[in-house]
Amino acid sequence: QVQLVESGGGLVQAGGSLRLSCAVSGRTFLTYAWFRQAPGKERDFVAAIWWNGGTNYSADSVKGRFTISRDNVKNTVYLQMNSLKPEDTAVYNCAGQFGLCSTFACAATRANYAYWGQGTQVTVSS
Repeated sequence: QVQLVESGGGLVQAGGSLRLSCAVSGRTFLTYAWFRQAPGKERDFVAAIWWNGGTNYSADSVKGRFTISRDNVKNTVYLQMNSLKPEDTAVYNCAGQFGLCSTFACAATRANYAYWGQGTQVTVSS
């Protein structure tokens, strides 16, 4: 049974940090990603990484603040979020796909991801 389970969300003040974790079981994917969905908005791409950490992609809105990483031993994907802003408030989901994305467009396309976690809420207060 394939499972992706997120954790690490919570309430933080603007300028603070959080680290999200996504524990993956049952399958190893070639590309992992984080997406987020704010109330009333579509689910947006945040960041993606290859299974071996060789390549990663980030949305412009989070570049320089968020870092995606992967621990192959623990089969876990992380999203380190620094300098958080109120507009980062959203439900954050991790996802996995069987393809190895060699372009940003591939990594950022929701439909390419076959498996999703349930999400973890991140709330940033001003």
